[in-house]
Parts: sequence; C-alpha cells; structure tokens
Amino acid sequence: MGVVSAPALGLRWFASRGDGAWKGRGRKDAARIRVSSVDALAEASLSSSSLTGWEDAGLLDRFLDLQRRVAHTRAFGDFWSYMLVAEGAVEVATEPSLALYDMAALAPIVEEAGGRFTSLAGDRGPFGGDALATNGLLHDEVLDRLRRTD
Repeated sequence: MGVVSAPALGLRWFASRGDGAWKGRGRKDAARIRVSSVDALAEASLSSSSLTGWEDAGLLDRFLDLQRRVAHTRAFGDFWSYMLVAEGAVEVATEPSLALYDMAALAPIVEEAGGRFTSLAGDRGPFGGDALATNGLLHDEVLDRLRRTD
C-alpha cells in the first residue's frame, strides 16, 4: 500500500494492491484515479527534477533528447510529479537520484492507477535509487531512451 498526504493542499492519494488508486481527503470522499491513455511521446507531458541531477548522473544528453521528443516538460518536483502520472495529467515522471523513503509510497499508487514504476535500469518498484513512472504505454520507449549504454 501507499499513502501520500499533502496537508497544505488538503489532499491525499492512496492505494493498496488490488483496490485501485484514489485521491481525496479520506476514503468516503475519494475518487478513483487512472493514468492517461496517451501512447505517443510527441503528445506526452514529462515532469522531472533539475537538470543538474541528470548531469551528475551522466545522463544529461539522454534526458535532453527525451525532453525534445515530448509535447510538454515541467519540473513539478518531488511526490507531485508521480501523483500527476497516477491522475492522468502527466505521462512521464522521472528522477536520476532518489532515496527509498522518497519513493516507497509512490510506486503502489502509480501501479494501482494503471501505470508502471521502475528504476532507470528497468527493475520494478522503488528500490533502484532512481525512478521512472509512466502511464505504462510509454514506459519501454522512455526506459530505452534514458538507459545507460556504458
């Protein structure tokens, strides 16, 4: 299960295996959320962290290439990018460096909303030290574009 709470926004996102993903103040007023159906990078929105993180990871050129192929790029940051994927407002969220405690709650919410959450190496879940979350339809293509070749 995963729970992400944003008290300043008065919102909470939550999911448990097999029960779907939800957004609201609590279970009684929550609405089910789903990832988008966008299936082309040229129509997709991408949210990520700062460019310096990609540069530090040795992936700046790959990230910039991906950024040039999508319709929109924003840096919403932190949990917000991943919840926007789960809600269907953004198709791709990625960061080159994250701690497990930053990602643990995000993965089940994205997955229960119908998306995919992996490391940049393609390993499922929040255990790789970096993250890629997508609507699922674009995941393999984005992973191939960001994957290290060395």
